[in-house]
Amino acid sequence: MISGERRSETGQWLESREGTRWWFDSGALCLDFAYTGPMGDTGDGHAASWEQLVNTADLDDWLADRNAVAASADRDLRDAHTLREAIAHVTLAVAANKQPLRRDIDMINLYAATPDLPPRLDGGSRQAGRTLPRAAQALSTIARDAVAVFSGERNGTIRACDADDCGLLYFDTSRAGTRRWCSMQRCGNRHKVRQHRARQRAKSAALADSQLATQ
Repeated sequence: MISGERRSETGQWLESREGTRWWFDSGALCLDFAYTGPMGDTGDGHAASWEQLVNTADLDDWLADRNAVAASADRDLRDAHTLREAIAHVTLAVAANKQPLRRDIDMINLYAATPDLPPRLDGGSRQAGRTLPRAAQALSTIARDAVAVFSGERNGTIRACDADDCGLLYFDTSRAGTRRWCSMQRCGNRHKVRQHRARQRAKSAALADSQLATQ
């Protein structure tokens, strides 16, 4: 897992093969989870080998960064991979304006139907509720978030980053629905740099033309 200070309820640090590190806020817990594995293309060929959940310790670390849960077992890791794959498939289908496969929808519904993470108010003195929830409950919470996103219960739209060399998808929850980049730190900044260079080239060309005209 790539560590770093969390900036919001969703999002995580990603890293390219070259070591470039950036904060990617997918806008939804379920999409954050989908991007712990090889889903789509990040524009640098990294996605083909992108795997954050290699073992149960990786899964524990990722979940613990969001909710305190008991240590996971091998079965939880298998379930995590299965659920993640279904979420990824549905996300890619929705982004391409295609109908998701029924088996992927069924898989998400299956995990969403199990007990999720219960709400908890800190500061009490009773023992009830002090036992850490299971990893399976965290997966159910992720699946229920997917149901809310894909069903339209949550306001937003699944979009692809506007950069030509990036394939990252995100859930645009901006009020005006105008989010363009997977990350301003990454593709948004690249766009600004390219625009600046284009303006500089245009100015240089205009100056050269002006000088030729006066000769």
